[in-house]
Amino acid sequence: MDSIVVQGGGELRGEIPIAGAKNTCLKLMCAALLSEEPLTLTNVPRLSDVATLTTLLESLGCEAALLQEGQSMVLSAAEISNKTAHYDIVRKLRASFNVLGPMVGRTGEAIVSLPGGCAIGARKVDLHLTSLEALGAKIELEEGYVHASAPNGLKGTTIEFPFVSVGATENAMCAAVLAKGTTVLKNAAREPDTKALADCLIAMGAQIEGAGTHEMVITGVDSLHGTTHKVISDRIELGTYMIAPAIAGGEVELIGGERALVASLADKLEAAGIEIADTDRGLKVSRKNGRVKSVDVRTEPFPGFPTDLQAQMMALMCTADGTSVLEETIFENRFMHAPELIRMGANIDVQGGIATVTGVDQLKGAPVMATDLRASVSLILAGLAAEGETKVARVYHLDRGYERVEDKLSAVGAKIERVPE
Repeated sequence: MDSIVVQGGGELRGEIPIAGAKNTCLKLMCAALLSEEPLTLTNVPRLSDVATLTTLLESLGCEAALLQEGQSMVLSAAEISNKTAHYDIVRKLRASFNVLGPMVGRTGEAIVSLPGGCAIGARKVDLHLTSLEALGAKIELEEGYVHASAPNGLKGTTIEFPFVSVGATENAMCAAVLAKGTTVLKNAAREPDTKALADCLIAMGAQIEGAGTHEMVITGVDSLHGTTHKVISDRIELGTYMIAPAIAGGEVELIGGERALVASLADKLEAAGIEIADTDRGLKVSRKNGRVKSVDVRTEPFPGFPTDLQAQMMALMCTADGTSVLEETIFENRFMHAPELIRMGANIDVQGGIATVTGVDQLKGAPVMATDLRASVSLILAGLAAEGETKVARVYHLDRGYERVEDKLSAVGAKIERVPE
């Protein structure tokens, strides 16, 4: 099991290319099950989560091929030969549950393992199932598996989500594109990943209006065809590398970055004293005037502040001038990085879903342990600003969502390396 070792204290200068969005890519891959014709994806991130989902799709009868050193992928589900998504794969990757909607929509049947909980909370699937039931599917739970059937096909309806759920919106959308009649999704997710999925489905022949708003109208079609679609830039990777020069100092250009993807973060960083400028190739982020100022953060569904950037922002606030309050409203138990940051000298008080962070003059390098994907990179960011050596253990989490993080940070001057245990 590898660790990441960071020697702190140096500024960052140069450019970092932003990879394709992990969450978008995974949902687009599931959408390949909706058509007999091939779906070609470009700008595919080279991540372990992508490999895991590829294995699951292949187990269902989908053929997969990687091109251009893994940055393009062709998925062909001409025939779905197996309708069971087994626990041993689904448990590794929660996004695997999003094969449910496409399979029921196209074949009228699916058996998918419940994904279970995860390190940052239970993340229930109730809304996924009630949405499919509203579309006419019969849902039964047996021994940890969802058995969904609609032998006569799905029928359009109106679904109003009691709260915003990205996964449920996407599963319902994929099921509805082949349903008979019109489906209206109210209080739908507005995330860029969800809109990107809708854009891909439209390119495949789906009829979807209102993607990116709280209300989507989907008119079912008889079938979808193949297409070629580019995966959008990863807004969480973008946000993470925006915070890197903010915490370490220096100036970094993020190739492929778009402010619209991370506007809530950009606003907070500017309030903290960070300079952000659009360039012909992306975004330039710089910190030039000493310590950042403290700012408060409350996680919310898009376009609010992303929960997946909360840990990274906490690392930055550990070095800020003043006291900040970070409120986590999306997932319970998502402050597990706080004790590890405290090991590095941070001053953090956690009470339920609220963390109060009083900035310190200097973090100190220490051996720490990653507890989840975003926590792992937050500790690396903290290590960039710390005095001495920080060793982050259990970084297998990191490879699920960040492509070659040590190479990208090394390229802009960070003293960072991956070492085997």
